[in-house]
Formats: sequence, C-alpha cells, structure tokens
Amino acid sequence: VQLQASGGGLVQAGGSLRLSCAPSGRSFYLYGMGWFRQAPGKEREFVAAMMWRTSTTFYADSVKGRFTIFRNGAKNTIDLQMDSLKPEDTAVYYCAARDASGGDYSLRTSYTYWGQGTQVTVSS
Repeated sequence: VQLQASGGGLVQAGGSLRLSCAPSGRSFYLYGMGWFRQAPGKEREFVAAMMWRTSTTFYADSVKGRFTIFRNGAKNTIDLQMDSLKPEDTAVYYCAARDASGGDYSLRTSYTYWGQGTQVTVSS
C-alpha cells in the first residue's frame, strides 16, 4: 500500500486547509487510516483517525471541534479538513494506514503504512 499526501501550505491563524491522502495498491485490505503530525523538536503525535468499515472517527483533544476527518468518495481519498487553525498546528502532517483491526487508533505503532508528509504552516 502506498500513501500520497497533499494539500499542505501556509495559512494565517484562523484560516483553513484541507489535506488529502490517496491510498493505492492493496488498499481494500485496510481497516482504517489516520493523520499524525510532527512539529520541529517534538514527537510525532496523533491528530485524527477513521475506521474504514464503520466510519467511526477519533480526534486528539487539541483538534476536536476544529478538524474533521472524512472519506472523500469522489476523489477516493481520506481528507482532513482543518478549520480555525492556530500557530501551534504548524507541523509536518503524515497520513497513515493500518491493516489490522482493534488496538488504539492514536498510537503510531498501530499503523503499518505511512505517507511522505506535507508541511502545514500557520502564521500568527
């Protein structure tokens, strides 16, 4: 499975961006996908995730109410709509996919496949 992330960029605080992640290869075996981010000098952290079969979503407390993860059927991607962006959202964002059910969707170790990352910069 290959993951191609896109949609990053520079935006002012309070603005919006949408990230997209396109899975290819044996993507029909996936159980779910998620987004993580890594700011300079910090650990990669969980942002949001979606279970493929039930569309159940999970969010980090820091983005709840501002970010929305969803499947974009028209583009066959998993998108992350980011609204009310803050400077502290600045990071490289990675999409990830898992090929097993169960476990904690917020853990990096729960994911098998990773995209290349896309930079999001929020200016104050």
